[in-house]
Amino acid sequence: MTGPEDFHLTTTPPPKKPRAARSATPSTAKPKAEKPALKKTAVKAAAKAPAKPSVKRVKAEPAPPAPHEAQLALMLTALEDAKAEEIVTIDLRGRTSLADAMIIATGRSNRHVSSVVHRTVEMLKEAGFTGLRSEGEPQCDWVLLDAGDIILHVFRPEVRAFYNLEKMWGSDRPAEELQG
Repeated sequence: MTGPEDFHLTTTPPPKKPRAARSATPSTAKPKAEKPALKKTAVKAAAKAPAKPSVKRVKAEPAPPAPHEAQLALMLTALEDAKAEEIVTIDLRGRTSLADAMIIATGRSNRHVSSVVHRTVEMLKEAGFTGLRSEGEPQCDWVLLDAGDIILHVFRPEVRAFYNLEKMWGSDRPAEELQG
């Protein structure tokens, strides 16, 4: 059985009509254009030829660490330097497309929360990370730092206990179905 992919479209001139038929056609009528004939040609031959792979196969090497791993290590160092308390890192890969990791930390007071976030931003900027955005700095009860692949939450103790993000994003949270 042949399908449409087996045929190649070529145009052929319309067949000539005999003289008697030409004279019988009124001069005002336009001749109808004929549909081009289909031929089985090079399309079948091309289908039979083996296709060359366009991808060169190479031996897989171990993947380098993800770019956010260096950023994560730097942020954890900054938090420890600023004396943040109860630092928790949650891996979000496969759970959400928001970020790859979330860090939750506690500051002892509003001033300490502000200091922890400013120290983290300074270290990230010195290392060349850009596009840092923060929210909640005027009150400093809960400051969120969006560092691209990593989200940092710094809370005062009471606010952290109230929102309980560890429970919301913990390991028992089901994975999000990513559409791609």
